Amino acid sequence: MKASATTSMQLGQGLQMTPQLLQSIRLLQLDGLQLELEVRRVLEQNPLLELEEDTTASPVPERADGGTEVAAFDELPESSMWDVRGGSWSGEDEDGLHRIAAAESSDPHLRILQRLATTLDADDLPIAAFWLEHCDDAGYLAAPYAMLLDEAVIRFGRTAARVESVRRTLLAGDPAGVAARDLRECLLAQLDALPGRVAGRGLARRVIDEALDLLGTHDIAGVARQLQRDEADIHEAVRLILSLDPRPAEAGAPVENTAVVPDVVVWHADAGWRVALNPAAAPRVSINAGYERALSDGEASGPMREMLQEARWFTRGLSMRYDTLLRTARVIVERQAAFLERGEEEIAPLTLKDVADAIGMHESTVSRITSGKFLQTPRGTIEMKRFFAVRLDGATVSGAAVKAMVRRLIEAEPAQRPLADDAIATLLARHGVHIARRTVAKYREQLDIAPARARRRGARPTLLARAG
Repeated sequence: MKASATTSMQLGQGLQMTPQLLQSIRLLQLDGLQLELEVRRVLEQNPLLELEEDTTASPVPERADGGTEVAAFDELPESSMWDVRGGSWSGEDEDGLHRIAAAESSDPHLRILQRLATTLDADDLPIAAFWLEHCDDAGYLAAPYAMLLDEAVIRFGRTAARVESVRRTLLAGDPAGVAARDLRECLLAQLDALPGRVAGRGLARRVIDEALDLLGTHDIAGVARQLQRDEADIHEAVRLILSLDPRPAEAGAPVENTAVVPDVVVWHADAGWRVALNPAAAPRVSINAGYERALSDGEASGPMREMLQEARWFTRGLSMRYDTLLRTARVIVERQAAFLERGEEEIAPLTLKDVADAIGMHESTVSRITSGKFLQTPRGTIEMKRFFAVRLDGATVSGAAVKAMVRRLIEAEPAQRPLADDAIATLLARHGVHIARRTVAKYREQLDIAPARARRRGARPTLLARAG
């Protein structure tokens, strides 16, 4: 018993973290915006610290042995070499998306009507206003649907189908889900409105349609049983559902146009890949030299000495963040060079442990430094987490690469003779990738692509057929 107590005490002591270590860990996991706010806060509270306006060097020296190099800030490429449409690295709004004017009304229903004015017939705008008038603040109908429908038919002298068509326009509008009868209809409308192919949309629709009550009790295992799917698949669908907004009218408020600022810049030069911190996302903070000398040489009060110590901890924590971020990015770029050069079908299996072993740190450190961090690459701004891919069982390729192969085969199929899942599995086997038909079906569904029989109906629509 005594030995056990001693062991427990030693373990407890070993798990204690110093304030310096806790601060370093916290700085690792902050995303770019959070880091900027944290730097501002610390500068306001500690007069010994100052922001370095002219940053000219990277905290990690360049490699002289070839491979992926770490570049200094003043060696960053010209913007035109690596900037991408919509990446917003240059600060210019080039993506052509409609932006809400700053002077727009603060009334959410009026904002929605202003947008509809450019798409709806003038005769239908009063009907849209009627539906919005009978919505609550969240965007749901505030009275029974049948009663409102009858009232609108009488008031506007239109058929029930026409009145309902206007409500459907509101449901599919911006923001999607407004004028829904209930949460189920609201979420389904938002799923349908998501552009392009969306991973997990088909299963997410089934969860909302058939198991919304179970989802409301957080019974993921129950949802999996009811839909006869793996819990891992249900978790992916639930993540998509949680990204939807149950109060869509409030989501329509004007917001400041913000864009992802990459933490690291990656570009190809001199027959190799180069990596550098983005100076806009890596503020440099230093201790005022005069203050530091005065406090080190003279008699300083206890509070001032503590302030100096905190300043040293903070600057060292920032250096650790930048060092770890660059080393991690360099390993990722080295391992995923084929992906950067040729696309998703070349994404290699890569785990947190692989990177942790390469940089000599713990997996939890790699997890923290890659969460919410982005690389600017010739293929666009990519979240660091996306570069990690699980190896497919019994193969040398990643599941993400195989999923990309499935998508390519479907996109290239004859319009009138779409490929069945077993045919896709056979084609993949010819290229050395052996997976079961059910795995093809799983990847196809994750890609939001309909089965072959549905793709044959038109001129090759590829999105999952959606009811309603």
